[in-house]
Amino acid sequence: MSRTLTSTPASDGFWMPSELDPHAGCWMLWPERPDNWRRGAVPAQQAFATVAAAIARFEPVTVGASALQYARARQSLPAAVRVVELSSDDAWMRDVGPTFLINGRGGVRGVQWRFNAWGGLYRDYARDAQVAQKVLELTGCERYRAPLVTEGGALHVDGQGTALVTEQSLLDRRRNPSLSRVRTERLLERYLGVSRVIWLAEGVVEDETAGHIDNLACFARPGEVCLTWTDDPRDPQQRVCRAALERLLAARDARGRRLRVHRIPSPGPLYMTRREARGILPRPGIRALRPGQRLAASYINFYAPNGALLLPLLDARTDAAARRALRQVFPGRRILTVPAREILLGGGNLHCITQPQPRAPPRRVP
Repeated sequence: MSRTLTSTPASDGFWMPSELDPHAGCWMLWPERPDNWRRGAVPAQQAFATVAAAIARFEPVTVGASALQYARARQSLPAAVRVVELSSDDAWMRDVGPTFLINGRGGVRGVQWRFNAWGGLYRDYARDAQVAQKVLELTGCERYRAPLVTEGGALHVDGQGTALVTEQSLLDRRRNPSLSRVRTERLLERYLGVSRVIWLAEGVVEDETAGHIDNLACFARPGEVCLTWTDDPRDPQQRVCRAALERLLAARDARGRRLRVHRIPSPGPLYMTRREARGILPRPGIRALRPGQRLAASYINFYAPNGALLLPLLDARTDAAARRALRQVFPGRRILTVPAREILLGGGNLHCITQPQPRAPPRRVP
């Protein structure tokens, strides 16, 4: 059983590592709900299987599937991918899974955030709210329960004391109506083990998560940030990108460094087609999927397994340019691409469906 701790990660000497640090493995969930994934989730399952197989070339992958879908998931995934029975309401492991932490003595623990389906986007989320605890039970990691409603996709760190977030997401009144910015920042410091929080204003336009940072910007390494970018003055995304760039260039990280910003071309704008919308069953929750709805597409939403970078293919007009840009930022990583529109239609992308478990760091000699 995973022990629940009453202290905080910062007080215990734990912090959230960079996603580019070595992984012990990757966690995913198997998609199935027909009111989020078209055609009974079959195309999405094929896309998830492709992603899992690509990641498994570089690190162990575990996929959680419901009892009803276990056999199908096992049959669809390569033998190298472990499948465990793990119920959930949907398949966004980044947001519902634990945020893993490390310390300087070889320890790994996890944070379970409070979860309310992105501020009430869906009505049924009780099983999603239990996923983090279940994953930590399976890994044998001790658990912190943070008094903050947020999701993994709303948080990005450099592993050296700096966190990157958006006001749109973290200060969302549907998530934490009684928390001030100052109080929110203190909780991030205590539960991520950071000493500096860089606040951007908004996330990608029409992102149903209400501004997750993982669609807009991420650390490439300490002192360097990748930012989704468009030069199109007709696109409302340009205003968001320019505002983010201004804040990033004015900021300093936890070690006093000014940030170097890499502009990564944005795909699209991309929209849901009438045919795609017809393949999704009516939703009993709040959001209504419709033809012509703008999709929150971004190449920043990649996954970086050990020694590689898995890039979503989103738009034939910009895929190659994004790959070239990221190859320059990550020269030591092998760049792989996977078709990702089916995942995008569900509301997220590669980063959203994956959760890295860090490799236990070697003990530091005092």
